[in-house]
Amino acid sequence: MTAGTTAPSSGIQLGLRANIAQFALLVAVNALVGGMLGQERTVLPLLARDAFHLSAYTAALTYIVAFGATKAITNFFAGTLSDRYGRKPVLVAGWLVALPVPVLLIWGPTWGWIVFANVLLGVNQGLTWSTTVIMKIDLVGPARRGLAMGFNEASSYVALAATALATGAIAAHWGLRPAPFLLGAAYAALALGLSTLAVHETRGHARAEAALHPAPSNPDHHGELTTGQIARITSIRDKALSAASQAGMVNNLNDALAWGIFPLLFAAHGLSVAQIGVLAALYPAIWGFGQLFTGWWSDRIGRKHLITAGMLLQAVAIALVAIGTAFPVWATAQVLLGAGTALVYPTLLAAIGDVAHPAWRARSVGVYRLWRDGGFAVGALLSGALADVYGLTTAIWAVAALTAVSGLVVAARMYETHPRT
Repeated sequence: MTAGTTAPSSGIQLGLRANIAQFALLVAVNALVGGMLGQERTVLPLLARDAFHLSAYTAALTYIVAFGATKAITNFFAGTLSDRYGRKPVLVAGWLVALPVPVLLIWGPTWGWIVFANVLLGVNQGLTWSTTVIMKIDLVGPARRGLAMGFNEASSYVALAATALATGAIAAHWGLRPAPFLLGAAYAALALGLSTLAVHETRGHARAEAALHPAPSNPDHHGELTTGQIARITSIRDKALSAASQAGMVNNLNDALAWGIFPLLFAAHGLSVAQIGVLAALYPAIWGFGQLFTGWWSDRIGRKHLITAGMLLQAVAIALVAIGTAFPVWATAQVLLGAGTALVYPTLLAAIGDVAHPAWRARSVGVYRLWRDGGFAVGALLSGALADVYGLTTAIWAVAALTAVSGLVVAARMYETHPRT
């Protein structure tokens, strides 16, 4: 399907080359999704400490809990809504929800308003990110699924990194509010315009692929399943889908640690806001650019071994953060963490796309992303509680150990999903 496969009954072509214009547009829209998240990465942990004077780590990380829980739940419904009503309406709704977020971050008078802004941000990210993932999978078909997910996730995390770096520089010169969040306001307005006026519906491509789809060897994977059955298969029954779901959850548990705890650790050791901004950008930058290669690579050698290696590399990187006390060591750790996450992130999504039937793939992606983004909430609660009781370093060591265990679970439980291998 590299040059495009046509479904006989519909005339719809599947493949990256056949759908390059819409694919490129969705890459641009997803970059804006990442930018919305990037506006908070450097500034918000410092805002909690300096503007709202939150001394307890658990309290300071409530915004990540609110974001992660809301995004996880929204992911689940985004897949179901995309199957029922189409992808584009869900995408547009997600950007409408995003419009108040920068306003609340700029003028929120109490911490509760900031938490509420992150509830809305979670809804925005769940609807828009899930939908762009599903739409790209719809367009490219099975032959370039890893490459498609690499471009999808790379665009988001490169934009996240660039925005984290930019907001750190802006905050260093003009303060933590309001200037850094004006970028988010511009992103939301631009993305809403593109999604409304230029993005086309792709649900027909999924139906066209379903018509070409061979009968599955596993009777659990036929096209007519309820949402409850899909949730059980993705979460528990299928070894590859369930292994991917737990790995995704632990991966974003790591990201919650990097988002909420790392900046506080760096500040406690005397790093400036600008230096913290560089470190906050370095990890997602390596993560983002790396996915341009790792997604393609997984199409060549398969998914399982890249996921296992990525989780173990993340564990080493997090341990290095716990050991370090200076900028060069932490910068090295951020590079390794980004590389490990790049191996994992698009590959997990590609594995879900490999296994799930096109008729219920959107809902399976939603279930996977429910587990994956639930990791934000679990990570914020776990790392915050451990940091309050035992200190920041202990919290980081605990997450490093959990990440290593997750990689071993993938090695033991997951089967290879790529059809070529």
